[in-house]
Amino acid sequence: MKQWLSESVQIAFGIFLASIGLKAFLLPNHFLDGGATGISILLSEMFHFDISILLIVVSAPFLYLAWHSLSKRIFIKSVISIVALAIIIHYENFASITDDKLLIAIFGGLFLGSGIGVAIKNGAVLDGSEILGIYINKRFGISIGKVILVFNIILFSITAIILSLEIAMYSILTFLVTSKVIDLMIEGFEDFVGLMIVSDHYEAIEKELVGSIGAGMTVYKGALGYGKRGLQSQNNIIHTVINRIEINATYKMIDRIDPNAFIIEFDVNAIRGGIFRKYLSRENLIKVAVKDKLSTQDE
Repeated sequence: MKQWLSESVQIAFGIFLASIGLKAFLLPNHFLDGGATGISILLSEMFHFDISILLIVVSAPFLYLAWHSLSKRIFIKSVISIVALAIIIHYENFASITDDKLLIAIFGGLFLGSGIGVAIKNGAVLDGSEILGIYINKRFGISIGKVILVFNIILFSITAIILSLEIAMYSILTFLVTSKVIDLMIEGFEDFVGLMIVSDHYEAIEKELVGSIGAGMTVYKGALGYGKRGLQSQNNIIHTVINRIEINATYKMIDRIDPNAFIIEFDVNAIRGGIFRKYLSRENLIKVAVKDKLSTQDE
């Protein structure tokens, strides 16, 4: 019950943010966004229909796909959210905040992207192009990103022909801002990097990771393997997550200890639990590392 209430409140806030982006920035200045929202705005500009009704009508085919490709919980949340957004847009009466086209594109995308991102993070979809991407990916194996990209290329090309090239260009800028903000809302503002480190000097690297970088880690026992240096002896493998700000310092530290260390770097979108998220002091990290080492030796 508590989780449901929290999700509902956050989705409602996301809908409110998206409505500000549409009503205070994009709609008064005839700018588009990508996806179903962009199609609705384009049809509204062409035929002068109510954008609220068009938003529901255009979203209907995408919601049909959602029924077959997403969970019923997400489908229900998405239907309620899109209808709620349409109602708020209909009754909301924001005055246009600025006439500067660059500010309109940036801040319209900022508010719209924030709203869509908050909704997605809590299990609701405000724009149907993501649903189309998921459906085609499951059916034909084409990546979601490619589907959304082709979809919006077609939409903005039509916009350039029917409305104007300038509106299409500003709409592309709006779409890019919206997409980036959605990613930030879903993945978070902190930029984490995962490292898997294989080295004969793993003990020294462990010590420096804790003492100098202040990062926690998980240490795996590595089995025999074969590399460019021939048959590798058994050693430990370090798996750690650090903030991207620390990446250069970490690489320099590893190079100083073992220039031949094998390192795999990968992006980390979210972290949940673990000592990294508890923001332990370096003194406590050292205690944890010592405790883990003793436990490994006992085994």
